[in-house]
Amino acid sequence: MEPHATIHELTAAFAKGTASPVAVTEGYLARIGALDDKVGAYLTVTRDQALAAARASEARYRAGAPLSPLDGAPLAIKDVFCTAGVRTTCGSKILETFVPPYDATIVARLRKAGAVLLGKTNMDEFAMGSSTEHSAFKLTRNPWDLARVPGGSSGGSAAAVAGGLAAGGFGTDTGGSVRQPAAFCGVIGFKPTYGRVSRYGLIAFASSLDHVAPFALDILDTALLLGAVAGHDPLDATSVDATVPDYAAALGAGVKGLRVGVPDEYFGAGLDPEIDRAVRAAVDVLRDLGAKVEPVSLPTTSYGVATYYVVAPAEASSNLARYDGVKYGLRVAGKDLIDMVSRTRAAGFGPEVKRRIMLGTYALSAGYHDAYYGQAQKVRTLVRQDFEKAFARVDVLAAPTTPGVAFRHGEKADPLAMYMNDVYTIPASMTGLPAVSVPCGFSATGLPIGLQLIGRTLDESTLLRAAHAYEQATPWRERHPSLA
Repeated sequence: MEPHATIHELTAAFAKGTASPVAVTEGYLARIGALDDKVGAYLTVTRDQALAAARASEARYRAGAPLSPLDGAPLAIKDVFCTAGVRTTCGSKILETFVPPYDATIVARLRKAGAVLLGKTNMDEFAMGSSTEHSAFKLTRNPWDLARVPGGSSGGSAAAVAGGLAAGGFGTDTGGSVRQPAAFCGVIGFKPTYGRVSRYGLIAFASSLDHVAPFALDILDTALLLGAVAGHDPLDATSVDATVPDYAAALGAGVKGLRVGVPDEYFGAGLDPEIDRAVRAAVDVLRDLGAKVEPVSLPTTSYGVATYYVVAPAEASSNLARYDGVKYGLRVAGKDLIDMVSRTRAAGFGPEVKRRIMLGTYALSAGYHDAYYGQAQKVRTLVRQDFEKAFARVDVLAAPTTPGVAFRHGEKADPLAMYMNDVYTIPASMTGLPAVSVPCGFSATGLPIGLQLIGRTLDESTLLRAAHAYEQATPWRERHPSLA
């Protein structure tokens, strides 16, 4: 099979007997071995486990009894999810040797569906970054231009899917960490509603913002991946107990009569003119397909980044307090407990993680909690209310995913410049709304551009339907980078 075959194409070939899960898995492993030194997508390749899963899948297809539409699908998993018996580093020196004794819920559900897990992918340390330049272990490169970033923090999974090193994958989206790398790498990145997919076994960055999210080559694959992992999980207190629809079944309904809102605030200063034109052209396609397009306003958009960078570091400060050298992970000897903990954290955490811990600790400190964290939560409510007003008039919002295309390594050394890269993705993360990035064109230099669609709470089906209609009417999914 060709290296950019979709999951549904692979599994259809498995069912017909024209391809085998073992041969396809071996092909992906060989491609990883030959090309991943260029890309740097993987931190750990689980060759033996992948081949064992592929052999079991092949036996099921021979018996005519595949477990699911994902049976035999070769996937890449961000190294933020616990995997039993497989090193899970979160891109950090402090967890360099950590081997979890259990699987995250999404990993368990993928295994139950018969998926083949090829390995764990690189990421910004503790998911704190927008470029995958903050990994403690290696640099990940964009398959479209190896001198550029793949986005972050889930850049390893995005690069793996774009580069033909996996048929699909999973990452996490806290402020845009799946949608932004999907836009930079020219693939689909889908953030579901907060609570739709269990966070159990996900190493936390910001607990009220972290979302488990798939990467795919097309919308049908996205629907299959989401359907396999979505659903209530009693192990996650924030998991939503709501019926999971058949996402794939609703894809062909089209967008005739669908109301699409275009937020004025997403097309202002700082937006690359090429992206502006590409996204507006994508909206015109939706209009031509029968959607009703109208302008809407989300006036608190400009406060999103500032609010996020109070809330997320504050929650990170709390979550990362568990890394103390006592229970697991790195331990650096010291003369007493306080000295040992201090030395461990100094050696184990990278500069960006330390920066955010300090910001968050300050925001939560006595005398400042109400002024910073409390105030940020109030603004977060206002952002949510903006979306509620918009969705009283429209069904889906259409906007850019990112203000620019993939930038060169080292180009955004200033943290504030890096943070502004998430200006269009953060609002949907703060509100927990479902959102997807779909390829909608290329820059003059051949770099992918992403269209972001945002939907109502738990209405992933409408979002997928709109994205699918656009995808099927345009040629962008047919273009792939060449690494060979």
